[in-house]
Amino acid sequence: MIEQIESPDTKQIIARKILEGLHDWFEVDESREKYISDCTNWIFLAAKEKNEYVGFLCLKETGKETVELAVMGVQKDFHRKGLGRQLFDSAKKIAIKKGYSFMQVKTVQMGVYPDYDVTNHFYLSCGFKELEVIKEIWGEENPCQIYIMSLNQKC
Repeated sequence: MIEQIESPDTKQIIARKILEGLHDWFEVDESREKYISDCTNWIFLAAKEKNEYVGFLCLKETGKETVELAVMGVQKDFHRKGLGRQLFDSAKKIAIKKGYSFMQVKTVQMGVYPDYDVTNHFYLSCGFKELEVIKEIWGEENPCQIYIMSLNQKC
């Protein structure tokens, strides 16, 4: 079940629980803590299984027409079970309803780390398209892949 969370405290509790369990993707303490802190200001969707939160996704506005999938995490035991797709589909519906024209997401470029290749394939399967790679954002060792998708129903 996917639900939108409004309480800032609940957002942080869920984000901390999930992100701390995904060390392979969120190993940098400073970055992880920033996501946990910032998520209170973003649209926050959570996946619940058997009365326990096992995943979440946050959307943040990055421009008048654009929203970013800022952070997403699903507990490892629930990978490949459709929860990530359910979170994304719910987020996309909300973004369209709010009138955004585009959604973007940033991740590490395909081919750099196997764990992130799985993430890249997920975003591509959701319909994102490659926009560009910017090495200056996270450094040469972590080239930032930016994906984008049109939310315009007429396209």
